[in-house]
Amino acid sequence: MHIWVDADACPGVIKEILFRAAERLKVPTTLVANQPLRTPPSKVIKSVRVAAGFDVADNYIVQQLQQGDLVITADIPLASEVIDNGGHALNPRGEFYTTENIRQRLNMRDFMEEMRSTGMVTGGPAALGQSERRAFANELDRFLAKI
Repeated sequence: MHIWVDADACPGVIKEILFRAAERLKVPTTLVANQPLRTPPSKVIKSVRVAAGFDVADNYIVQQLQQGDLVITADIPLASEVIDNGGHALNPRGEFYTTENIRQRLNMRDFMEEMRSTGMVTGGPAALGQSERRAFANELDRFLAKI
């Protein structure tokens, strides 16, 4: 089992939670981004810098993904691909994407994108709060305890 992190937009506090869990349980963890990333010195944590461009990091993750791997992402299309390929997807707010909820999430994402393009909706999701951080840590721990 490997943890992949769509790291370009992953909050620093979530990365810190992941670093602690990876070290504690010795789970290989790779952060993928199109910019340089700082990771702690570790035998199980590394970063991969991909070329800049639309979905380059996402495509890299999907190409490397093995069945049963965990991907940390807020990108709903990436989460859908992960699920379709037998992986697990957890967003930084502590919610797992599943076969049961991914289509609804994709539809809502498309709807909100359309609303933003017409100017009816501006802005994105609320800032990550303490309850979301706690939810993420709890879901990650529950998932890792199963493996």
